Amino acid sequence: MRIIGGKHHRRIIHPPAGLPVRPTTDKAKEALFNVLNHLVDFEEIRVLDLFAGTGNISFEFASRGATEVIAVDNNQRCCNFINKVKENLGIDNLLCHRADAMRFIYNSPGFFDLVFADPPYQMEGIADLPGKIFSNSVLANEGILIVEHSGDVSFEKHPKFKQKRNYSKVHFSFFENTPSE
Repeated sequence: MRIIGGKHHRRIIHPPAGLPVRPTTDKAKEALFNVLNHLVDFEEIRVLDLFAGTGNISFEFASRGATEVIAVDNNQRCCNFINKVKENLGIDNLLCHRADAMRFIYNSPGFFDLVFADPPYQMEGIADLPGKIFSNSVLANEGILIVEHSGDVSFEKHPKFKQKRNYSKVHFSFFENTPSE
């Protein structure tokens, strides 16, 4: 796993064996951030990374200068790893919370400009995730939600769905929090 861009680009991170995670591949992550380069100004956004796992996505946003990145994972070993890498790299714009991501949504500390969610592909209720994020006012106006998921899930009928990108077995669905007409 490596950080692709920003202050810490080319840094390789070695997660410990046995973490209960499925990190986003470097190829898919690079493609995702190529899309995001045209959608956001990284240095002006607050980011929420739900189901953060190894912190792979959080580190990428932090490296690119996001004003604040909050990583949420319910596994203590994942949070310990994220905090260790954060300390080793001297990252000061990243906070890791050990919490259930779904409960965190209900108690979200303010609005985020971008929410990235990478739940376990077989998680029950994954189709309801965008609705819960939008109904709990987690996203700022014009904010972007990105859900990583398997090809078995389709969000295309959701009213705030904007686009889907596929990179092998990795699928990203993009949503935008636009005001209702």
